[in-house]
Amino acid sequence: MKVVTKITELKQFVQQAKKEQKSIGLVPTMGYLHDGHLTLARTAKANNDVVIMSIFVNPTQFGPNEDFESYPRDLPRDTELAQSAGVDLIFAPSVEEMYPADSGIKLLAGRQATILCGASRPGHFDGVVQVVAKLFHLAEPTRAYFGQKDAQQVAIIETMVRDFNFPLEITTIPIVREEDGLAKSSRNVYLTEQERAEAPAIYVALNLAKAHFLQTKNAGEAIALAEKHIAENTAGRLDYLQLLSYPDLATITARTEKFLLATAVYIGNTRLIDNLIFSLEGE
Repeated sequence: MKVVTKITELKQFVQQAKKEQKSIGLVPTMGYLHDGHLTLARTAKANNDVVIMSIFVNPTQFGPNEDFESYPRDLPRDTELAQSAGVDLIFAPSVEEMYPADSGIKLLAGRQATILCGASRPGHFDGVVQVVAKLFHLAEPTRAYFGQKDAQQVAIIETMVRDFNFPLEITTIPIVREEDGLAKSSRNVYLTEQERAEAPAIYVALNLAKAHFLQTKNAGEAIALAEKHIAENTAGRLDYLQLLSYPDLATITARTEKFLLATAVYIGNTRLIDNLIFSLEGE
């Protein structure tokens, strides 16, 4: 496995793979890898000839008071884990390498970015589509792999790929969870022992809401039930808890076939997100 930090080095690797007519799987990450990332990498390896993993903490998707500076970073650790999952090349650029100049040209994520996480993180998804579009152009992947935990992000990226005719496939991998149900996240390391004990209540609350909605078709009651469970079982502060259609992230109607039940909760100072995607059959 190779680790490169320069765009020219990445392009050399990509050009050689293309010359040999090899398929490329891309796994974009911000590093501090966990089992969720490694599941993406292993899936990419199973379905492609070579796998590129990007490790880049992208400043354009962090707000002024967010955790860009303190976001966990450990490239030597990530390198070992990525190699164990079959990654062929890690692209770990500096901020200066990815953004050598600011031309003022921007990509806007649109309506889908104004709700859920986007409502409390203005500009976040603009930064996401900016870096993902750059990575798609640089790595020229056959397929790109994302986790369902960031369901809003995946929906926006799928829309960008569709509307701007990116020549690649998006593959979404189900959320990887701890044994007690907590969605795996690089930010889980921020939790204190007490906060970590409370955090699984988020997943329980989502499942209570899903079951209630499938039985009654009453979205308001389902949301209220989940909010009550979180309030009674954690000291957390709810950012949002919503039921929307997926992947368009719109208000549900009688015609909605696929649903996204999504939440963000501050447990202590740590913002945790989780979601369920399901049909009326409960799948």
